[in-house]
Amino acid sequence: MDHTRPTTLADVAARAQVSVATASRVLNGSPHKVSAALAEKVRKVAEELRYAPNVQAQGLARNTSSVVAMLLHDVTDPYFALIAQGALVAAGERGVQMVIGETGIDPDAEIAQLASLRGFRPRATIVVGSRTTLADAEDRLAAALATSRESGAGVVSIGQPGLPGGCLYPQNREGAGVLAEHLASLGHRRFTVVAGPETLKVVAERREGFAAALPPGADVAVIATDFSRDGGYAAGRRFCESGRDSTAVFVSSDVMAGGFCTALREAGVSIPGDVSVVGFDDVPLAADLHPPLTTVRLPLSDMGGRALRMALDGPFDQVVPIPGELVVRGSTAAV
Repeated sequence: MDHTRPTTLADVAARAQVSVATASRVLNGSPHKVSAALAEKVRKVAEELRYAPNVQAQGLARNTSSVVAMLLHDVTDPYFALIAQGALVAAGERGVQMVIGETGIDPDAEIAQLASLRGFRPRATIVVGSRTTLADAEDRLAAALATSRESGAGVVSIGQPGLPGGCLYPQNREGAGVLAEHLASLGHRRFTVVAGPETLKVVAERREGFAAALPPGADVAVIATDFSRDGGYAAGRRFCESGRDSTAVFVSSDVMAGGFCTALREAGVSIPGDVSVVGFDDVPLAADLHPPLTTVRLPLSDMGGRALRMALDGPFDQVVPIPGELVVRGSTAAV
């Protein structure tokens, strides 16, 4: 045998003196069984030849696979990276493989990723990220996921309810409200909210939840920017240049808050001496900022693991609320 090329199923079949179809039934998990002795012989030869089964072939043989697809907005964002980490750990515990696709904030890109992964015949799909206000595109995505459910595949989303399958729903309004109450308890009455693009439902949930929990007469300004570190930095520059008299700022995510705080530091604005700053999510960088960031903690890694298990086992008709937890650090102080 030529050892410069990968071992094929035909190589295993030839060495084991069985047909390719029989070798495939053993190694690709076909429901058509062979005798225990013959199966053991084929597996032993496959191990000797270091044969690696083809995932797509396994999917064809079983009409499903051991692959779970995860679609998320941005693999470099710690929010999504921690969710993916939790799912990968749970996948290893369950003996399944994960394929991760990045989609940006675009339901049509999510649909395209679903189509590109169809050849793997995923056993389940997990869609991670805020839903959008793009109603037509969201309807198209829902239809594509409904087709997956009808074929027997598990479907779970992490974000707002509305897609087919199970849903883990971070409590954004409530968490933002807790931040507002914390700042109000410190005497703050003039606020700025740094918000992301309005096409993301999470942006409205956090902004509205924060505003709703403020005391009567509170003054609130909004700076809209990109939902990213650079967007937060740009918002920080605008905040400093505007001369706003806010004493507290709610930045809609920790990643954005990292950029925002950098801009304030460059402008000589003291946190929390001149202005208190809070974020949301409690990604690792929040604790490493100077000063460390007060925020709301979401159990991101646990959410990923829970989504993986739900995608494999169900239920597919439940919305599970995921509450946040206030984490008070050095970026907030009394007026």
